[in-house]
Amino acid sequence: MKSLLFSVATLLAITTANAQTTWNVDKAHAKVGFGVTHMMLTDVDGNFKTFDAKITSSKPDLSDAVLELTADVNSIDTDNERRDGHLKTADWFDTAKYPTLTFKSTSFQKVEGKKYKLMGNLTMHGVTKPVTLDAVLTGPVTMDSPRGKQDKAGLKLSGTLKRSDFGVGSSNTAVVGDEIEIKAAGEFNKQS
Repeated sequence: MKSLLFSVATLLAITTANAQTTWNVDKAHAKVGFGVTHMMLTDVDGNFKTFDAKITSSKPDLSDAVLELTADVNSIDTDNERRDGHLKTADWFDTAKYPTLTFKSTSFQKVEGKKYKLMGNLTMHGVTKPVTLDAVLTGPVTMDSPRGKQDKAGLKLSGTLKRSDFGVGSSNTAVVGDEIEIKAAGEFNKQS
């Protein structure tokens, strides 16, 4: 009987240790953005208005986090309707063929303190490439809210990639730079 109880307790401990917790993005407190140089003179910023993201982790401190993100490329917004319309055409993102971009992390490595390296696969314009981003993880923390206590975490991402690696736009980098700056941040809520 003791060995049966020990076996059940061990199985429960292993199952609990490997349980995945999901953290969903709070879209009211999140942004998926980018910046690019225009005419070799100035930066133009933009973002995707429609996106979803979640973190899964089996560790309470999220040190083994896996981030998944999907963005609707048709929701691109650079504060210029004409430019946004052009970005959706076959000249650039070709949203009729490739309406979404996705990212799924493959590694989340601590650098120091709250700083991490987030590595994963980005699929954009029908091309999947590995990318590495700098990440800052704040929390998790338990906060009081109108709905009671809630576990939250903050994740801020930055990095660069080349649009030519994904076949986005022309090779003429005098008008629009090839290097794209990634700027994303979000608040995540633990799901019970």
